[in-house]
Amino acid sequence: MSLGKCVDIHSMLYYKGGFFFLMRSGTFRLGFVFQVYMACQSMLIVLIGAIPEYHIEQGDHSNHEELIKHVTFTEDVNSIVTEWFLLKQQSYKVSLAGSLFFAGVLIGNVFFGPLSDKIGRKPVFLTALFFEVVFGYATAFAPSYEVFALSRLLVGLMNGGMSLVCFVLTQEYVGKAYWAMTGTLTNMTFAVGIALFGALGYYIRPWRTLATAANSPGVLFFLLCVTLPESPRWLYSRGYTEKAEEVLQYIAVRNGNSNAAAKVKLRMCPGSVKTGNQGNNGPGFLDLFTHTVLRWRTVVLMYVWYSCSLVYYGLTMNASEDSGNRYFSVAMYGLVELPAYPLCIYFINKQWAGRRKTMASFLALAGLSCLCTMLVPVTAGALFNATSLALLGKLLVSAAFNIVYVYTTELYPTAVRNAGLGVCSMSCRVGGILAPFVPSMRELHTSMPFLVFCLSGISAGCLGLLLPETLNKPVTETLDELSSPAYHRIVETKVGS
Repeated sequence: MSLGKCVDIHSMLYYKGGFFFLMRSGTFRLGFVFQVYMACQSMLIVLIGAIPEYHIEQGDHSNHEELIKHVTFTEDVNSIVTEWFLLKQQSYKVSLAGSLFFAGVLIGNVFFGPLSDKIGRKPVFLTALFFEVVFGYATAFAPSYEVFALSRLLVGLMNGGMSLVCFVLTQEYVGKAYWAMTGTLTNMTFAVGIALFGALGYYIRPWRTLATAANSPGVLFFLLCVTLPESPRWLYSRGYTEKAEEVLQYIAVRNGNSNAAAKVKLRMCPGSVKTGNQGNNGPGFLDLFTHTVLRWRTVVLMYVWYSCSLVYYGLTMNASEDSGNRYFSVAMYGLVELPAYPLCIYFINKQWAGRRKTMASFLALAGLSCLCTMLVPVTAGALFNATSLALLGKLLVSAAFNIVYVYTTELYPTAVRNAGLGVCSMSCRVGGILAPFVPSMRELHTSMPFLVFCLSGISAGCLGLLLPETLNKPVTETLDELSSPAYHRIVETKVGS
């Protein structure tokens, strides 16, 4: 491809320079390590909210003050439970803190996604990261449970918006040919982050020290991310063609290709928002439900995300009922996801499988593993039992979760990509919030929770087949392109040349 010609953003970012820019400059590696920080924040309540073994002496337990006088902790654990005696009638506060975090994530997904589509990826990402670090320290030094709970809500709010914007920003730095790889490696690093957090918790037992240690890397990440360039795809879709050219020239220079940098020229994006009119005329949240093509696409994706979350967290909760070392358990439930990611990279890039069929298959197989869990007797062998099937189901749904991130990114135009991911992630958080309530259905029948997970996985897999395949298809920048088959044929010709 000649860089001296006037080309569109698809062809320009298809050029391998974007990928190698990330690898050489450290931006890509920084994005990977950044997932470890987000994993620590997401899993924080699991260890700092640990409930140790305790003994309650006989006496008057009519109020919380009297209960505190008769409680003796028999396990050497330092957590919010031991500091504020969150036991008996107060035990719900541990789960409430976790729910507040995910409620904040839900709100952050809805708010920050469309905002980054309006004003840019970088300013929204840096703002959310800065305040997440601030509120993270508020968590570590909270003088009371009420302040602690509020800080978890605010950390979740910032984490929800920042994580989506970071994922989209990383994807938009490279050509679509590398989206599957970058998205998969990013999610894989999140799983590694869960395992590393388990190890960190093993060596740092005081909960305030652990919260501080888990949050402190955010300061370094913020300072390093200040120099990141804006997404060239977002600049191009909003009509900032010259600024997009500057970012691409910067990529070429960082690749050691200074001669090519001077030749980068982009043609105006069809249907883009002009530089002076981007304030109120650009596409936004409502277009996800009013646009003919996006309407049903969004509804199906929302259900798929919801089901992924419900099955993922439900199976994790079921597996966590096993007795054993809690730090090892946290690490294991992160590491068990790792085999899923090489499978994703292999299948989603095969023409006979692609994104759509692979995602649907993993969801259906996760549902079937839940069905098999209902059929396996309790006395089954150590290798083939309900726990191993539950972990297999988690591996499968982790693969589906990874694919749906990449797949959703490719299904939405750049102009509404973060808004679309925000809405889908919102439904995902609803599934995560509801997952802890599913086990209570055991009162109806012991197999009822797994029946819910089974039906959710299989139904989401079937609905996922209604979505279009995106493998080897050009990514759209504007809503006009989404409805223009002629434009797709032009871009396909350019990308293939």
